[in-house]
Amino acid sequence: MVIAAEYPGAMTGTVEQIAITLEESALPGTVDQVEVSATGISGDRYAEKGDITLIEAEAIEAFTAETGIELSHQESRRQVLTRGIRLGDLVGKRFTVGEVEVEGRELCEPCSHLQSLTRPGVLRGMVHRAGLNADIVTPGRIAVGDQVHD
Repeated sequence: MVIAAEYPGAMTGTVEQIAITLEESALPGTVDQVEVSATGISGDRYAEKGDITLIEAEAIEAFTAETGIELSHQESRRQVLTRGIRLGDLVGKRFTVGEVEVEGRELCEPCSHLQSLTRPGVLRGMVHRAGLNADIVTPGRIAVGDQVHD
């Protein structure tokens, strides 16, 4: 089983998609950009948590290739989909997502609630590759196509 996504360990990637929702169990919708305050992403259910969540497109693709289970970025319930950067390497480090400076706090792990909103196999298959929680250091804007770099 591959735990980490298979791609070069670049420390620069891109924002491929952004998904937010105001309702806890609703499927997030995609947007082209978001404003991020010190407390969170405007218009998102977690706007007052002081963090953002990110997930690697490569991790979702590896999960689907290994399990045959389709999982979209929106279904992952992570706000920012990245490509080309190993998010796990950013735990404990400051980095930028568009205009926003954040600090990687901890890896996101899947939960039974995520599986209840998707399908069997998601919980086990997404262990150690379900994304990153990052604390907001400096607010700003994040848009699709922005760089993610340390």
